[in-house]
Amino acid sequence: MVLAQLITRFIDCFYWRPFRQFVPLQLFRYAACGGLNMVLDAVWYFVIYNFVVAHRYFDLGVVVLSPHIASMLVVFPITFFNGFWLNRYVAFRRSPLSGKTQLFRYALSILGSVLLTYAGLKFFVEVCGFWPTPSKVLTTGVTVVYSFLAAKYFTFRGAVEA
Repeated sequence: MVLAQLITRFIDCFYWRPFRQFVPLQLFRYAACGGLNMVLDAVWYFVIYNFVVAHRYFDLGVVVLSPHIASMLVVFPITFFNGFWLNRYVAFRRSPLSGKTQLFRYALSILGSVLLTYAGLKFFVEVCGFWPTPSKVLTTGVTVVYSFLAAKYFTFRGAVEA
């Protein structure tokens, strides 16, 4: 994958001496990929919330979706596949597991992230009264540690640094 190699080389350009002493290359690449995906997630969330969902509630008959939850559900598939691709081909590219196994495990680990995100949005927006976009960013920050541990020790288990 030429694009993955370009992204990897670009990220590695910033792996300077201070980082090398304290942060393993795989963690650095994961953080860069996660940071990129988090920024894209926040931008997409802002656009979807303000211009597509447009602050409206959605009555699905069985449940009414609040605008911030509806926006999260629209943005989810975009960041799901983008995050999987970046993790598979940039951060954990030497995993011995098959792509199908990785995708299934990634889906399971992301389910935990979605539950954390849902609970975080409900808490920050509905309990604390924060605006939805900053609430989404805060909630995403909470899931970072969980996501890395799930990726390293479950989804892409056995991946070696390259």
